[in-house]
This record gives sequence, structure tokens and C-alpha cells, in this order.
Amino acid sequence: MMRAPLIALTVLGLAGTAFAHTGVKNMVVKARMDAMSAIGADMKTLGQMAKGVTAFDREMARSAAASIAKHAADTPALFEADEDDPKSEAKAEIWDDFADFTAKSKSLEALALELSASIAAGSDLVPAIKSLGAACQACHKVYREEK
Repeated sequence: MMRAPLIALTVLGLAGTAFAHTGVKNMVVKARMDAMSAIGADMKTLGQMAKGVTAFDREMARSAAASIAKHAADTPALFEADEDDPKSEAKAEIWDDFADFTAKSKSLEALALELSASIAAGSDLVPAIKSLGAACQACHKVYREEK
């Protein structure tokens, strides 16, 4: 079963970005990175429940999804200014096609908002994580540098 490796890779990939955020001097870039780290922390919460590391808690899972939706909604405003920092993982393509970047953020927001109302059981977590991870990757594949 590929469930555990997929969850582990998704959570580790998102959580690992926190280490890259030390030493950021541009506070606009830091705010962006903090928002992405918060999404990673919410994904980790969902992943821990899906793996059985922590007990399933419907309200906690829904809260994590709602938090992802909020951060996704805030993302376009965080990237309006074309700011940079040597630690930044944002590609210039964000500002070349800001409409697509915004659409991807809105897609993640809508998905996470739906999940914040629909997660009812532990069995809902793996499909939720897969769909959220796919939405994250759709943006990261185009707009995030691999450091």
C-alpha cells in the first residue's frame, strides 16, 4: 500500500521548508515563507492523524483544512510585491503570470474550504492529503525554486 510513503513524502516535503527560512532579511519574503510554513504545519497535522501517530480528531482536521484555506486566500496578496531575498524560493514566473498563480491559490483555497466542512472520519484524510498535496504541487512545480 502506498499510503504511508505518500503521506510521509508530502509531510516531509512541506515541513522541510521551515529550515530554509532562517536568515531571511526581506520581511515581505519572510511573511510569504511563514504562510507557506503554516500550510506545511497544517498538512503535518493531517498527516500525523492519517498515519495514526495522533488520534483522529474531526474538529482538529477541519481546523487544519480551514487554516490552509485561509493561508491560500492570503497568498496572492503576499506575492503582489515583486520582492526577493537570497533565501527566497519564489520564481520570477509568479509575476510573469500572476493570474495563473492567483488561480492556483484560489483552487487550493476552495479545496481546503470544502474539506474543512466535509472531513468526517479518519478514512477521509488520505484522499484529502492527496488532493491538497496535488494542489500544492501544481503551484510549486511552476513557481517554486528547488533549493
